[in-house]
Amino acid sequence: MKKVKLAAIVTLYNPTDDDIKNIDTYIDDIDKLYIIDNTEGQSNINRIPKNNKIDYRFKNDNVGVATALNIGAEAALKEGFEYLLTMDQDTSFNEDTLKVLKNDLQTIDMSKIGILTPWHSTKLDVTKPVKKYDLPDDVMTSANIINLKIWKEIGGFKDWLFIDGIDIEYCLNVISHGYYILRNNSVEVEHNLGDLFYKKIGRRLFLCTNHAPIRRYYIMRNYHYILDMYKDFYPSYCYSLVSQRHNMIGVLLFEKNKIKKIKMYIKGFKDYKKGIKGKYKE
Repeated sequence: MKKVKLAAIVTLYNPTDDDIKNIDTYIDDIDKLYIIDNTEGQSNINRIPKNNKIDYRFKNDNVGVATALNIGAEAALKEGFEYLLTMDQDTSFNEDTLKVLKNDLQTIDMSKIGILTPWHSTKLDVTKPVKKYDLPDDVMTSANIINLKIWKEIGGFKDWLFIDGIDIEYCLNVISHGYYILRNNSVEVEHNLGDLFYKKIGRRLFLCTNHAPIRRYYIMRNYHYILDMYKDFYPSYCYSLVSQRHNMIGVLLFEKNKIKKIKMYIKGFKDYKKGIKGKYKE
């Protein structure tokens, strides 16, 4: 059986020491790691583990997650890799998870699989499927193994989304082109989603993500662009995606800095109507 070579990409932005340590949980199981550092003003090169597998690229600017992912994918393709592991800085692997996924790459027909992913263990109130494998509609970008041939065919990640919605759009793009997302639920990855919590009023459960105001802007703006692109392909999913009323109630009732967050929601919708894309400008 031919050994599958696997590259990886991780995007850094003002990383903590724990974020840097997460690299140790997967570096031994990959053949190349592209680190795209979007931190502004201060390189983190001296904090990065010394390893000849690592290709560190300091951008000295927040170029966005999508652009960083595309930089890694293009570099991996040039070096002859077929698959790329996409990582967030706050994600770590459990023991043997990546080994199991690499075995899937070698034993499963990957010609129609755009994304291979483990179960993501998070604070979200979701039930893990009983089946070993399933075909979800969308998965978070981190800890995915993407098929680079398919990445190239569908045009990669949308740079102009910048941050939020990148994973959702890419998944819908993969599926709308006739490919699949394959999830192996027998293994999982730890994904830190930050200060997330639930609040219940009566029978209604509110998810409070505590996203910063700027993230609220991108969520509102980008989700509407996704609706425009995929509403004919997957209307129920897309219309549910842009329904932010439930989240707004959670912000108003339970989160801090609520006025600015709501203002940024509104700003995001206005900029969507104006056709504004890319990095937010004051």
